[in-house]
Amino acid sequence: MGWGACVGVSSLNSVTVSFGERFAASGHFDEVFRDGMALVERTAVYLDGQGRREAKSLTPALAVVYANESMRLTSRLLEIASWLLLRRSHSTGDITSEDAHVRRRCIKLATIGRPSHVKGFAELPQSLRKLIDDSFAMNDRIVRLDRAIETCGGREVPDTCNPVAAQVQKLQQAFGATH
Repeated sequence: MGWGACVGVSSLNSVTVSFGERFAASGHFDEVFRDGMALVERTAVYLDGQGRREAKSLTPALAVVYANESMRLTSRLLEIASWLLLRRSHSTGDITSEDAHVRRRCIKLATIGRPSHVKGFAELPQSLRKLIDDSFAMNDRIVRLDRAIETCGGREVPDTCNPVAAQVQKLQQAFGATH
């Protein structure tokens, strides 16, 4: 529920590590940000150029599939870009953790809607299908990161945040350990 993840040893000596803050300040986030924004740019260039030309050569029925899938692609990439920009704004201090959490709830990172079952998808131009596949790969990557960031928010760390720590605490209680 927040923008940090936690690592706890036990309730007596728990350590909170804000995964969100550490991740956003890392080179790994920069890489994800660059990859995501490059995908947005590549898609825009394709749809405004080569994609437009390819769409004109499609049958009317396939042109409808193309239009639908390109709109879904654009929507998915807008959500990805929104998430990336939100994470960057939070990491640079432009917005608070609370603002980031509220704004994050408006971003829809869908994990469903794979178009491979859509009739005619295989006949779409290879370039469009590649962009769609790449967008789902980026979306999946961001969903995993988002889940890690959202786990055990930056609030007080419950022992259930770390199942191993919870088990260690139960053992300590059962055997009367003092540390």
